[in-house]
Amino acid sequence: MSDALERLDAILGSLRVGVLAVDADGRVELQNPEASRILGLSGVATLGRPLAESLGPQHPAVTALATALRDRREVAERGCRLRDRLGGRALVVDLTASPVGVGRVIAGAVLALADRTIGLELEDLLAQRARSELFARLATGIAHELRNPLGGIHGAAELLLGKLSEPALSRYAELIRSETARMRRLLDDLAELTRGGDLRVRRENLHRTIDDLVELHSRSGSWRGIRVVREYDPSIPEFEFDPDRTTQVLLNLVRNAVQAMAGKGTLTLRTRIESSYHLEQGADRARMVRVDVEDTGPGIPDEDLPLLFTPFFTRRAEGTGLGLAVAQHWTVRQGGRIQVTSRVGMGTRMRVELPLLRPAE
Repeated sequence: MSDALERLDAILGSLRVGVLAVDADGRVELQNPEASRILGLSGVATLGRPLAESLGPQHPAVTALATALRDRREVAERGCRLRDRLGGRALVVDLTASPVGVGRVIAGAVLALADRTIGLELEDLLAQRARSELFARLATGIAHELRNPLGGIHGAAELLLGKLSEPALSRYAELIRSETARMRRLLDDLAELTRGGDLRVRRENLHRTIDDLVELHSRSGSWRGIRVVREYDPSIPEFEFDPDRTTQVLLNLVRNAVQAMAGKGTLTLRTRIESSYHLEQGADRARMVRVDVEDTGPGIPDEDLPLLFTPFFTRRAEGTGLGLAVAQHWTVRQGGRIQVTSRVGMGTRMRVELPLLRPAE
């Protein structure tokens, strides 16, 4: 390889933008490492072959290049969702395909791929942290203002029950007592969104924490007919997290999954180390431990997805709408985040990510 070609290869290899070139027949002539990462293709394996053979004719990269060659114009596709063929993550990528001409003859096309996934993940993480702070302040005020008068009402109902002998009147007093008790439980849940609760972080085995949760709750009648599948990554070491708060987080997600399946389906609990997470500085600090809670239930409608972690949002008559908000709050407090992926009729996956190494205080 000449010095000029070596220099060109080094330049292309250093770019954080994927570059892929095809000839007039759609055969790959050039592919830099970033394009290989985004598309999940080996540059050596694809060289000289039609790109459609590797990715399929309907892949956005293939259709963009084909349009650029056919219409002799630049084609831009923003926010394409591509499946990471190596890591399994969904990537959000901007594609730009441009024809390359020699004189009046179109000799091929060049595809530029810009991976926007990390930037969008950072925006989502910051939004989760901002919501957690806002909910905490809201919860503090509501709990403080309501707890004292509610205690007085509950106490008055207790006194009435002790003095009333007529059954009809006693039923009214009992109703007051039971409803105030329910509201006090709601306030207790809401209080979980305050910053008053301290984290008790210690080095623990995450898999033991999950197993204890399943062992404790799987004997419930609502779990009958639910098949539990555990897919654990044995390479995950003991690391520092709050096992009590993490149990609370996972219990909320597992309980929702079991309820969604209504006594029939598969609950999958999967752990992995997410090595391609780059939101924090430093390769080691960026490694996250991932816990997926997947169900085979009916899925969540698209219009509900943005509202899932909003306090008091629920589609269940018996729900308070605080479980997911609490789960997100304690995940964010530990430096992590929650993501949800769902398709109607296919099920739901809740993903919790916690830092393998906690940032210095």
